Parts: sequence; structure tokens; C-alpha cells
Amino acid sequence: MTRLSLASLIAASAASLFAVTLDAHAQTAAPAASAAGAPELHAADKTFIADGTQTVSTQRDAARIADSRSTDREVKAFAEKIVADYTKLGDAMRAASPRGVDVPRDDPDTAVLDGIKNLRGADFDKAYIEQVALAGQQKTLSAFQAEIASGRDAGLKKAATDGLPLIQADYAKAQELAKRKHLGG
Repeated sequence: MTRLSLASLIAASAASLFAVTLDAHAQTAAPAASAAGAPELHAADKTFIADGTQTVSTQRDAARIADSRSTDREVKAFAEKIVADYTKLGDAMRAASPRGVDVPRDDPDTAVLDGIKNLRGADFDKAYIEQVALAGQQKTLSAFQAEIASGRDAGLKKAATDGLPLIQADYAKAQELAKRKHLGG
């Protein structure tokens, strides 16, 4: 039986411990990846992608419906601006997402769209302003503000920060429109 000196035994133990420590550090230091190779996002970033894209898609698609269902010039003008603004927001979110992370292009809340798509004229305008322009804008604001406060991905956080002033301006316009039409807001 070979006898090792105490110094050799300590050196071997230290080397083994060092190797285990390096291996553990390498596993935690590398960004986590899903099975498909996409980076694993923080929960706040995942929520922003899911909720943010849904509210943006819902706003955009409801505004497109307003073009054919509304008879009010002001509602149509507001809706045209929303289509343009929210198309840009959706594109910005997709561009800011980490490589390999799927950001849905079209994922609206169908319950909201179903609630307005069969209405016309003044009934449509009232529902669109209250349910989409006001309540929907609030949801969009909340999604973007939550990403700014809690998001970890720098690109997504920047997209939320850059998009927030546009959403706030559109929400203020929605409130003005509601006030002019004598609706809640």
C-alpha cells in the first residue's frame, strides 16, 4: 500500500475541492438555456412578453375593427393612431427580445375583440372607448411599468422604457376622447 504524505493528501484534497467548485461555478455562471437553446428569462420578462404582446395586439386589432364599425370621425382618427403606434410597439418588443425567445406577433385577447366586433355606431363607440381605449390602455400601461420596475433583460426593459411615453400619451388621448363623448374615464 502506498503511503502518501500529509502534504500530498492535503494538496490532492484541495485540488479536488477546487475542481468541484469551478464546475459548480461554471454551471451557475452560464446563462440558463431552454431545451431549444433559447436563454431562460426572468419571470418578470416572461410576463412582459406574454401580457405586453397580448395587450398591444388587442389594442391594435380592436382599433382595426373600429375602422369599419365606428361612425364617429374622432373615434376613427384615434383608432388609426393606435394601429400605427401599437404596430411599432409590437415590432419594438420583438426586436428587443433576446435571440431565440419567441415573441408572439398576433396574440390578442379574443374575449375583448368578441365583445366589440358585432357592435356598430354609437354602441360600438361606447364599448370601444370604455373597454379598449381606457381599460385596455391601463392594462398596457401596467405591463410596461411592471417590466420597467422588475424586468431583468436589458433589451426588453429598454423597449418598455422607450414605449411608455407613447402609451401614456395614447391613454391621455383616450381619456380626452371619453370626456368629449361623455363616457367614464
